[in-house]
Amino acid sequence: MDPRQKQHILAYLLLTLALLVLLALGLLAGSTRIPTGEVLTALFKPAQGGMSAGIVRNIRLPRALAAVLLGGALSVAGFLLQTFFGNPIAGPFVLGISSGAKLTVALTMIFCLSHGILLTAAGMIGAAFAGAMLAMSMILLASNRLRGMSLLIVCGVMIGYICSAVTEIAVTFADDSNIVNLHYWSMGSFSGIGWGDLSTAALVVLAAFACSILLAKPMDAYRLGEAYAGSMGVNVRRFRAELILLSSLLAATVTAFAGPISFVGIAVPHLIKGLFRSSKPLLLLPACFLGGGAFCLFCDLIARTLFAPTELSISSVTAVFGAPVVIWMLFNRRKGERT
Repeated sequence: MDPRQKQHILAYLLLTLALLVLLALGLLAGSTRIPTGEVLTALFKPAQGGMSAGIVRNIRLPRALAAVLLGGALSVAGFLLQTFFGNPIAGPFVLGISSGAKLTVALTMIFCLSHGILLTAAGMIGAAFAGAMLAMSMILLASNRLRGMSLLIVCGVMIGYICSAVTEIAVTFADDSNIVNLHYWSMGSFSGIGWGDLSTAALVVLAAFACSILLAKPMDAYRLGEAYAGSMGVNVRRFRAELILLSSLLAATVTAFAGPISFVGIAVPHLIKGLFRSSKPLLLLPACFLGGGAFCLFCDLIARTLFAPTELSISSVTAVFGAPVVIWMLFNRRKGERT
């Protein structure tokens, strides 16, 4: 077997092992101490588990699976955006896509709750997708007039700040008492996600992920340039539209259920590329999903156990671990430009 293949298999095994270990820790850790035996009983013999079974099966398990699913979705969305813009700093949070989704979800929730309208999970995804596409459209318009990726990143950050500011104003002046938890959601959290929400999110995320895998071959050609991709038979205009739709849908689904989560879409794809020492999309897309899930599981574990029973927002924890990766990446890139 080729040494590179062995390295890739080892890397996949490492990611899978990390994911399983963190998933187990996510079921064991919490403000309520539950012994390992009771956790196993709750998983395999729920009728004999009592109150512990309810905590494990209805709170901890769907939360841990949501962290895996949505973390993986955010990482894949970041990889798609980095492929689209040809820049490793591109990501849903930095470009303002997550903030745009947050704005429309918050406004939709405020409107529906104030008028007694029940907002379904599909409705939340639809509202988030509309906001993500709005922010993405603004970025694409700016990209036609701004030269240089650095200016485009600054533009995306400014769009994100504007959307976040409007969201905070709307939440602050919301009158409905049912919107108390909206501020907490706007900071980012996997708590409160039930099996119904998880199944809806899984349907959208897994479908979008499968479509991303199908685009792996055109992505491989596109990363070598639009002219090369066109010469290889890739319909570049349609391919770019597909990347926009898939990345926006993945980021919107994450924002709809967990709020905006920072730096996962930038840091994880970069770490995965370094781990595999490859840039082949077919190899990296599943690895990005596994890595994003493991990273969000780790951050969620810290968020709810470090200062228990007080819980931190997931976005603040991902920023603590993700931002240094981005800074290190920028320094390495600058060093590479000088040498």
